[in-house]
Amino acid sequence: MPVLGPVKRKDLIRYLKQCGFGGPYSGSRHQFMIKGEITIRVPNPHQSDIGKELLVRILRQAGISKEDWGKL
Repeated sequence: MPVLGPVKRKDLIRYLKQCGFGGPYSGSRHQFMIKGEITIRVPNPHQSDIGKELLVRILRQAGISKEDWGKL
């Protein structure tokens, strides 16, 4: 079960795939994932994890509630 806190990029991609998103696909500056009409930009790989604030913004754009995130 993922925690609503810092998460590794590869784990974020895996969790988004579990929620039905396809990808990641190459974009101009960032990779992105798609589910129906929803397109989510995936942060570029860096040395550190994706922080809680950015994770919350990504989940909001993806239409995934905090409760649903905790059930994965």
